[in-house]
Amino acid sequence: MTIRLPGPGGALRAYEPRTEPLALTPGTPFTSRTVFSAAHVVADPYADVSPDSPAAVDWDATLAFRRHLWSHGLGVAEAMDTAQRGMGLDWAGAAELIRRSAAEAKSAGGRIACGVGTDQLAATEFGHPYDLAEIRAAYEEQLALVEESGAQAILMASRALAAVAKGPDDYLEVYGHLLRQASEPVILHWLGPMFDPALEGYWGATDLDAATRTFLDVIAAHPDKVDGIKVSLLDAEREIGIRRRLPEGVRCYTGDDFNYPELIAGDDRGYSHALLGIFDPLGPLAAEAVRVLDTGNTEGFRALLDPTVGLSRHLFRAPTRFYKTGVVFLAWLAGHQSHFTMVGGLQSARSLPHLATAYELADGLGLFPDPKLAEERMKTLLRVYGVEQ
Repeated sequence: MTIRLPGPGGALRAYEPRTEPLALTPGTPFTSRTVFSAAHVVADPYADVSPDSPAAVDWDATLAFRRHLWSHGLGVAEAMDTAQRGMGLDWAGAAELIRRSAAEAKSAGGRIACGVGTDQLAATEFGHPYDLAEIRAAYEEQLALVEESGAQAILMASRALAAVAKGPDDYLEVYGHLLRQASEPVILHWLGPMFDPALEGYWGATDLDAATRTFLDVIAAHPDKVDGIKVSLLDAEREIGIRRRLPEGVRCYTGDDFNYPELIAGDDRGYSHALLGIFDPLGPLAAEAVRVLDTGNTEGFRALLDPTVGLSRHLFRAPTRFYKTGVVFLAWLAGHQSHFTMVGGLQSARSLPHLATAYELADGLGLFPDPKLAEERMKTLLRVYGVEQ
């Protein structure tokens, strides 16, 4: 049976849905790469909230999705931008998410790393001129909570620091202070402005070569406190260049949702591990590909993962920061949650043609455990928009 989907120009086109999913089963952790999926949060669809209210989270569904990822051997990167951090999820909500997910990780035996930022500063009076001491204190509060939870810390980029830093020295001072204070090695996260425009000029320069030098200076000064770096610039050549300049023992976790297969596969001079938002919808398939890579079969790994790049590039196309809408949409179609509602009302951030293409691409990859359920839910959404089947 065909389904009529709207294309980019609005015209309807016929699509024949897949009838069988890929045969993918849970498995053990990986041996050749460390792989995290940045996981989304599931909103409470019955909460009487507005887009600017504190997030109302369905904790049972949110934690169930994390157990799904752990069951396939993936680590969970918690309270990151995929969880709508700073786009619907405030620090109070993120703190609760970290506590609950870290406790769940201990129970499930899953690996977890959690985002440490300064977003509690956004709760103060608009226009407050933060200083570096306040920014350090905000980071310290979040770092303490993550470490107390037993999770690994991911030092995320700070909008407040980007707004007040006068140059590279301010970044060196703040990050140096935090790294000296951290009890265990952390992951440093460089998130590009395509994901968050407020981070333009991070590391004290809009010139990426200059910013890269400062970033590497931070790591070189504290290599024993840096487990790895996550680079989210959607620039494969730059990531490779940074990767080759890292101190021995410091990992590179790709955050490049456009070029991840080649970066994870690597070359004769090294490879990247992974911390990716696209591994939220790709979880079981990505896990299967990495297990193939564990056997030394790079070609088999690429054969499984390369076809997923079209879907990822579609979900992460500009404005990239709204990729979360597609991620949650696919989770609904896949049956991981009962509704297509997001904190902050961000289910409206992508068009119907965009979502229809996401469905078609994901279905073509066999990502839906129950293709018939996905088809029926897609038809339901189409009817809401006035598209009769």
